[in-house]
Amino acid sequence: MKLFPTLGLLALTASPALANSGEAYFSMNNTHWVVMIAFLAFIAVLLKLKVPGKVTTLLDERAVAIQSELDEARKLREEAQGILAEYERKQKEVAEQAKHIVATAKAEAELAAKQAQEDLKTSIARRLAAAEEQIASAQAAAVKEVRDTAATIAVGVAGEVIAKKMTAKDAGGLIDAAIKEVGDKLH
Repeated sequence: MKLFPTLGLLALTASPALANSGEAYFSMNNTHWVVMIAFLAFIAVLLKLKVPGKVTTLLDERAVAIQSELDEARKLREEAQGILAEYERKQKEVAEQAKHIVATAKAEAELAAKQAQEDLKTSIARRLAAAEEQIASAQAAAVKEVRDTAATIAVGVAGEVIAKKMTAKDAGGLIDAAIKEVGDKLH
């Protein structure tokens, strides 16, 4: 509270030359004096009500909230990257299995060629078709699984973001729209 004596001393040492139109400096008719007193009173009220401390507290709370939101977003991003890496690994495994299946099919086709020429053509065509179908099926399943997981994560994150930002009126409107859409699809 060293501010009040300093401001008071500055006010008292102000030069009378600053007074308006020859009036006394400490007169209530002098606008400079009145403004200085009002300003000092305003500063005193702010300090008495501890406004700077309250503003600092509010700013600190907001900074903590923002930091926690950033940390949560960073954690969700890391989880999504981990899931993506896992599915990329699974896709590589499926590709390796597909290569193995193709190699096995070719080896079996060569054995069948030694035994019977006619059965060979039929067997090779059937096994290659099955292998390609398995590859296509495995790739389609892996892609579907990655997309489903990504969609689930996106819906979850979007749900959290919407839940934080949505008002009760908006939520009611969305529920009504969903009920109407389900009713339309059922009839």
